[in-house]
Formats: sequence, structure tokens, C-alpha cells
Amino acid sequence: MNMLVDGEWRTDAYETAGDDGSFDRQEAPFRDRIRDAPDAEYQPEAGRYHLYVSLACPWAHRTLVTRALLGLEDAISVSIVDPYRGDDGWQFTPEKDGCTRDHIRDADYLRELYVEADPNATCRVTVPVLWDTEQETIVNNESKEIMRMLTTEFGDLATHDVDLSPEGYRNEIDRALEDIYEPINNGVYRAGFATEQEPYDAAIDDLFGALDHWDEVLADQRYLAGDRLTEADIAMFTTLVRFDTVYHTHFMCNVQYIREYDHLWPYLRDLYQTPGVAETVNMAHIKEHYYTTHPDVTPHGIIARGPDLAFDAPHDRDELPGAPPSALVEANAN
Repeated sequence: MNMLVDGEWRTDAYETAGDDGSFDRQEAPFRDRIRDAPDAEYQPEAGRYHLYVSLACPWAHRTLVTRALLGLEDAISVSIVDPYRGDDGWQFTPEKDGCTRDHIRDADYLRELYVEADPNATCRVTVPVLWDTEQETIVNNESKEIMRMLTTEFGDLATHDVDLSPEGYRNEIDRALEDIYEPINNGVYRAGFATEQEPYDAAIDDLFGALDHWDEVLADQRYLAGDRLTEADIAMFTTLVRFDTVYHTHFMCNVQYIREYDHLWPYLRDLYQTPGVAETVNMAHIKEHYYTTHPDVTPHGIIARGPDLAFDAPHDRDELPGAPPSALVEANAN
């Protein structure tokens, strides 16, 4: 896998698998914070920040869902890369359906933004990227932290009265985010990119053990943290919505489909039908990215045709305590 080394693009520098054949994910290198405080270097301001995303990537997708639910589309602009990531990394191809040019720097490749932020950068070039147009640098490229900043620091700029990280739920949200990250969010990658049987088997055991657990939890509660839609549900959603279409086949996570779960499948449909969420899902980009970008997994670049999932089917989750934020329902009705 390709990466920057001392600011230079290398196509032979990063191995996804460790010595034991297990998938090794590199930590995000840019970890500054936006804070709604007078002394903060990065303060929330309309038009100041820009998101770079791939519609295919679940980590970037988290930030798009958060932005949509909060109603921050006018405050934070977006550029969308090509779903295919070749030897040159994420690329801007505005002529392609669903993609845009780089609206801020007019770069050809996302790596140019990384070098602009740090001329000596040694890291993978990943999405999402939260860019500060005032200081012309990357603030943060860790999806969980970007979600939290949007939910806690941009309240005055949000057009929807939605709190995805309420104080009384914060510990439960953080616990759920931690509990689903390694076995589920990262677990599909641990399975798909494993190069030995033992780490693959361990990843599969962790993944489906966690899915079974949350299927049981969701029998009695509408959302992961209880009766409120939160960041934890967004983090779960962007993995689950890709599962049957790509992870089950492409990453060999084929013990069970999500659509075969009694509660996870209605839960997924419930989230998909929450106003603002479906519009962030681009299944064509998702399928193209996974089936063409990982030649070590699917070498021929043939995009699998199915399945055609009924995300709009009734879910009956409204019989459980809790509901989508009323501000979203009202905005959708208008």
C-alpha cells in the first residue's frame, strides 16, 4: 500500500499485514481540535473548514452523516474524491459521477494537501480530512474525533436542533464506540486483509461474536446507547450498510448476512430511513472502490452485481422506546 515518506510519495512503503499475517492499521497523524473557546487556535466558524471525503469509505462516511444530521452543510463544505484509489492514491476526478474537484486547493491528488500541511509527512493518505482554509492546513484526519468536534463544538452553526453526543449519554456513547471499533468497524478489515489463517479466524470470531451481542442488545432498545440516536449509531451504520454488499463477499465475512439478523437488520433500516441519512449513501461508489482498489483481495477488478437490499422496507423499530430527533423529522416534512 502506498504512502508518504518524508513528504515523498512511495508505492512500496506500507505493508498492511504484520509479521503474523494480521492487519495493521496506522494511526491518524493529524489530531488537532476545534474548540468553541476564545483561546482556541481552531474555533468553529461558518465557511472556515472543509471536509475531504470518499463516499466509499466508512470512516469518511461517518463525518458526512454527522454533518447532515446536524444541518452543517452550509457551514462546512465538501470535496469528494474518486472511489477508485490507484497507485497515486485518492484522486480528484470532477468529470466522474458523484465526484468533485478539490474546491479549496484545486489539487489533483489528496496527498498534495498532506504535503501542504506537513512537507515532511510520513503517513498514509486517508479520508476524511478536515481542512482549515484560514491557516491552510489539516486540523484532523481521525473520523471519531471529527464526529465529536462537529457534535460538540458547532452547535451555534447547526441548522438542526440535534445533539448526537448529549452529556448524560456520553459515557455510554464512548463505551459503545470503543466496543464496536475493534471487532466490527476495524474487524471487517482485519478479516479482509489478513494474510494468514489464524488472524483471519480470530477476526471473524471477534466480528460475529460482537454482531451477535449487539443483535441481542437491540432486541430491547432502539439505539446502541439506549433511546437516543448518537455518534455510536453513526459509527455502526457506516459499517453495517456496507456489510452485505462488500464485506460479506469481498472481505470473506461470510458467516452470516446482516439481513439475516433479527434485530440488526431492522436497526440498519431504521438508521437508513432517518431523515438525511440515505442521501449520504452511494452504493455505486462503495462497490467500485472495494472491488477495484484491492487487487490482493479481488485481482480482476470485477464489480459484484448484487445484492439489491430493501433498506426502505418497514422496520417496526418505532415500537421500542426512543425516536429520531424531532428536528430531523420536522425538517424532512418541510
